[in-house]
Order: sequence, then C-alpha cells, then structure tokens
Amino acid sequence: MVQNMENQNFNFQFFLKLTFLLGVGLSVFQIVQSFYSGLSGIYLRPIHLSWVIIIMFLIKPLCTDNMNPRYALYKAIDVLFMFITLWSSYRILTFDYHGIDHLLNGLSFWDLFAGGAMIIMLIEATRRVMGMVMVIIAVSFLAYAIFGYLLPDAIAHRGYDWERIVRFQIYTQSGIFGSALGIAAGTVFIFVLFGAFLEVTGAGKFFIDMAYAVAGRFRGGPAKASVLASAALGSISGSAIANTATSGVLTIPMMKKLGYSGKQSAGIEAAASTGGQLMPPIMGAGAFIMAEFTNTPYNQIVLIAIAPAALYFICTLLYVHIMACKLDLKSNDEKINVLQVIKAGIHFIFPLILVVALLLMNYSPVMVGTIGCLAIALSAYLRKHTRMSINKVLEGLYKGAITAAPISLACATAGIIVGVIGQTGIGLQFADYIVEIANGRLWLALMLIAGSALILGLGLPVTAAYIVIAVIAAPALNTMGVALITAHMIIFWLSQTSNVTPPVALAAFTGAGIAKSQPIPTAFEAFKLSQGLFIIPLMMAYSGLIFLHDVNIIMFALSIITTICLMINIAMCIEGYLFNHASSWLRVLAVANAGFIVWENSVILSIVAILTTSVLMIINYV
Repeated sequence: MVQNMENQNFNFQFFLKLTFLLGVGLSVFQIVQSFYSGLSGIYLRPIHLSWVIIIMFLIKPLCTDNMNPRYALYKAIDVLFMFITLWSSYRILTFDYHGIDHLLNGLSFWDLFAGGAMIIMLIEATRRVMGMVMVIIAVSFLAYAIFGYLLPDAIAHRGYDWERIVRFQIYTQSGIFGSALGIAAGTVFIFVLFGAFLEVTGAGKFFIDMAYAVAGRFRGGPAKASVLASAALGSISGSAIANTATSGVLTIPMMKKLGYSGKQSAGIEAAASTGGQLMPPIMGAGAFIMAEFTNTPYNQIVLIAIAPAALYFICTLLYVHIMACKLDLKSNDEKINVLQVIKAGIHFIFPLILVVALLLMNYSPVMVGTIGCLAIALSAYLRKHTRMSINKVLEGLYKGAITAAPISLACATAGIIVGVIGQTGIGLQFADYIVEIANGRLWLALMLIAGSALILGLGLPVTAAYIVIAVIAAPALNTMGVALITAHMIIFWLSQTSNVTPPVALAAFTGAGIAKSQPIPTAFEAFKLSQGLFIIPLMMAYSGLIFLHDVNIIMFALSIITTICLMINIAMCIEGYLFNHASSWLRVLAVANAGFIVWENSVILSIVAILTTSVLMIINYV
C-alpha cells in the first residue's frame, strides 16, 4: 500500500515537471518561430493547437487527487488522450493539401479518423478548461451542420455528412485552423508572453505603484489608482478575468481598507479590468483580430480606439468619485513618493515605449512582441533589484504559455462555430434577419446585437464571442450604413459586456472571491460602473466618435463632449449625486436630457444638450 502511494506521488511529480517543460518549450517555440517564420499557417496552427491541448490535459487532468484509488486509471486515460492528439496532429501535418483526391473521393479512413479525433480532443480540452456551456454551443453548431435539413425553412440548409464537416473544419483554414487560431497562435501568444515577463520582472508592480503615487492623494485614491493600473496592465493581458485576479489581489484590500464595501471594491476592479481590454495599444487581443477582419492597418485601429477607451475610464472614474463623495472618504493617508517610484522602475518604461513605437510604425506585431519580451528582460538586467535569474526567465516563459493556452483553446473552439456558419451560410441569413427585423432602425439592430453578445458571452470567452458575433452581425450593421471598422468596434465593445453583466459576470465574480462579497450584488456594482460598454457603442453608431475620414475635428470634439454629458446625466440619475445630493426633479430632468442627447445627432441639438447638462451641474453644485 505504501509502495503504491509512493509510485502515485512520483507520477504526480513527473507530470508536474512535464507540464512545466512543455509550457517553457511552447514559449521557446513561439519565439523561435517569430524570428524564423519558416512554417506556414497550415503547419504552425496544428502544431500550436496540439501542444496547447496536451498542456491543458496536464493542467486539468481527470483526477487531481493522487491518493484516489482510481488515480492510475484516470491518468492512463489522460495519457491516451495525449497520444491521440499527437497522432492526429501528425496525420494532419502529413496530409497532402496540394492533391485533389480528397476533393473528388473524400478523405481516407485514417485522415477522417484523425480529423474527427482532433475535434473531439479539442472539445474535451475545452470542457475541462471552460466548462460545459461552451462545449454545448460548439456541439450544437456541429449538430446543426449535420441535421440542418430537418429544421424549419427559415434556418434550414441541405445538411452535411461527417466527412465533409471534418474536411472543412480540419483540412482547410476556414474552421478550427482558421484566422482566429492563427492570430492566437501568433500575435496574441507573444503579447501574453510579454505581459508575463512584465509580471515576473516586477514591471507590473511598478505600474500599480505609479498609479497609486499619482492618484493616491485624491479622494478615493486607491480606487482611482486601481482604475488607472488596470487600464495599463489590462491592455496587455488577454483576459479581464486574469487581470482582475492579478491586480485585484493588491487593489481590492486597499479599497476596502479606505472605506469602500467589498462589493464596491470588487466591482471597481472588475469594471477597470474589463476596460483594460479596450485600451490601446494591445486591447487584449482585439486590435490584431480587428485588423485582420477589417483589413485595416493596425496603427489606424489604435488611433481611433484611443478616444472611446479614454471615455470608458472617465465614466468609471466618475462613478468611483461619486461613491467616494457619498461615503465621505478622504484621501489615502499613506503617501507614496512619485520620484522614488519612478527612480525604482523607470527602466521598465522604455520597453513599452519601444513596443508602442514599433507597432505604430507598422512592424509585424509578432516580431514587435518578441522584441518587447527581449527588451523587458534586458531592462530588468540593468538594475540589480530587478535582475532576472534563469529561474525567473523560465517562470516567465511558463506563465506566458499557461496564460495564453486557454485563449488559443477558445479561439480554436470558436473556429468550429465560425466554420459551421461559413459552411452552412447561416451567417448571411442571420444578418438578413437583423436588417429585416430592425427595418432601418439602427437602435433596434444594436439592441439585437447587444443581446446576442451577452448571451454568447455567457458561454464563450470575450475573444471568441467577438469573433463569432463579428462574422454574423458586422455585415448587418454595414448594410445599415455603419462603416465596417465602426461596426467591428461596436461589436468588440459589446462582446465585453458578459464580464460584468449579471447573472453571469465572471470578472465580477473573480473580484467577489477576492473581496469575500456576494457575487450577484458585486456583479450589479460592476455593471453600473461599466455603463460605458453600452453608452459608448451607441455614440459610435450615432455620432462622430470614431474618427474616420468623413468625420471632421469639430464633429469629433463635439461627439466626445456630448458623450461625457450623457455619462454625467445618467450618473446623476442613478446615483442621485454629483457635487451634492440631487433632488428627485433634478434626476428626472437628467433622464430627459440623456434621452434628448441620443434622440438625434445634429450639431445644434448637441450644443443644446451640452448647455442643458451644464445648467443641471450648476444647479446641483449650488
């Protein structure tokens, strides 16, 4: 019995070490690939995905209790799944893509088996990492591809057999190995690795300390610093949930200590972390995916995303300030010397400047991210207190791979959905339905898309939700006169709402776990603080908030001011407070003025709305 327990413990330690080696190996492979660029997407994406699936099987085994009597059986199943993934990947890599035999006669038995096995392994890895909801969505789409001919005419199609589905999903770059996985396996992975190096070198802590040094002396300073820090770090992180978990450990206790309740502290952190995904230059992964989907230069996307992202954080800071005033919170007693903070970590600013400059100069994002990782390591080496040992370098490589792997998994699973949409043509039908139901009413189309984004976001990660919705909804908005880049920006913003919208708000729930607050009340706080996610896309559609060639500088400036006025009116109505407590009649006037702002987009009405908002603010102040 003792011998058996020792063997199981040895196996447990072996698999831990194997996970670490595979994680480090994946990061090294991605870095080498970014310099060499010898593999085309046909080969790089299957290698990347199979590597990710195997790592996920190791991180999320069927059984984690090595004292369980069936531990050996469960581990044997995990090992079998890993071998199936490796063998399937080998068959996919050695497949003759240039031949036409598979187009004329279908796939051979073993190619069909390998492709089907890869789909099943992907779905099983997704189940372990992301739960059943995403699996149910992916399997439902596969079932729709097979049995669509049995459905009503409005959504029916001729139906496809399993061989044609596997051929489309695996042996073309239109399904699992499509552009979504391509971006995740290239650009996104490298920038997540960049974020991991920021964390292990202490650069992340430097940016948090800087935020506290700047904002800590103001009323509600720690909360405002949390918003600023999350804006800086969340842009690089590929996940609002991960950002909430990492920075929230530091910011939430400080906010609670100052006087914010647990649900308020967690809500502020969740809202700020979600906003980090909207902040250039990285925007989580959105900037690169949007550039691919819209065929728009990356630097143009960054430039037009700056103003909306800044407005989001203005909105969040407005609510944070009102909360501080209502609670009569004072500034933080603990003063942080800005010069000392800068002196300790100024060398970390240069890699960020280098990365932003190279991106804006239109260098390859993958190459820029790789250079950024090297620049961070070299910068850390310049100072003794941040110098990286070999163990720290390995830790950064491992953390980068483990953080990026779920994103790749989500993009691959989203590829199943996108592939079915493309193969069956349901995407075009859906776009037609939106246009037909909206009947020229853009606001109704936006509501339908927002609802779809929220529902899909309950089961899909943000990046996957954006990819799926963009494929089916962007053409509808484009048909209604919205520019393609504006349509994608609106959808990208709306796809973030599931992080903070009850009943399932994962970023808010993560913050609630740290703050030890109730999840649903915390989610409502995060939802309130994140209203910019709904307000700003509305203004993108109806005003010149997206600075394109047909928008002059006056229209753009007027749109920004009008959006701020809309935020102020809504905040006054919801909180019943601005400079002082707002009376009931003042709140009613604020609601009416908010409706007036979004009623019609014209210069005269915008100026009237701005003047009316100014009058309401003066009345509340006096």
